[in-house]
Amino acid sequence: MRNRVVLISSLVVVALVAALLAGEFLARHTVKKCMAEQFETDLGTNVDIGLSAKPMLLQLVDKEVPYITVDSDDTAFGPAKDMQVHARVDDIVITDSSNSSGTIGSSSADIDWPTAGITATMQDQPLFGMITGVTANKTDGTLRFEVGPLAELTVRPYIQGGRVEVETMNARVLVIGLPTELVDGVVKVITDSLQVYPIGMTPKSLKVTDEGLEMSLAGGNFTMPPRPSGTESCGVLS
Repeated sequence: MRNRVVLISSLVVVALVAALLAGEFLARHTVKKCMAEQFETDLGTNVDIGLSAKPMLLQLVDKEVPYITVDSDDTAFGPAKDMQVHARVDDIVITDSSNSSGTIGSSSADIDWPTAGITATMQDQPLFGMITGVTANKTDGTLRFEVGPLAELTVRPYIQGGRVEVETMNARVLVIGLPTELVDGVVKVITDSLQVYPIGMTPKSLKVTDEGLEMSLAGGNFTMPPRPSGTESCGVLS
């Protein structure tokens, strides 16, 4: 009889552990999928979400998420194409009201915008198909745009007053200056691409490498907007 009781107790414990593990797996899968869909709106497609080690079933109870990581290889800020982003969002509190879907304690992101992505961004703009390539110069912190075989435009991006500014360093066709509309258009596209950031983040550092442009962002307390009408909440968290 005693052995039978021990056996039954063991089976009950195993069943409970299995149920908890299954619930944890389902909860994590559901939340990762939902959060990926939310961040894809700001960061583009193919977003990978990483969750903290805190049990998701516990997060179901207290609605507090220690952190998540977000990775994307084809982020689009404004007109920008093919940015690579690694972001971390900390101290998330999930709510579900008409005013907010939650709050964020802080956030940070590292952005890599390779020259191939900068070129693709320019060529995607009307009348900019004449731009055939972009060369990044780590030494002087500039980006040189090749406009056909005989022209070039060089600009220098930098941070001033919490914003990214773009300075025109050189613009010429052999010995003749490039049209003002083209120069202004390139500067505007670069500036617009480096001004739109998610969840209240702002630029903290920027540098040009020989491969492209690298930038870091950071943000503080942020109230997330309410979920659009008709959309589902993030599974077990709401």
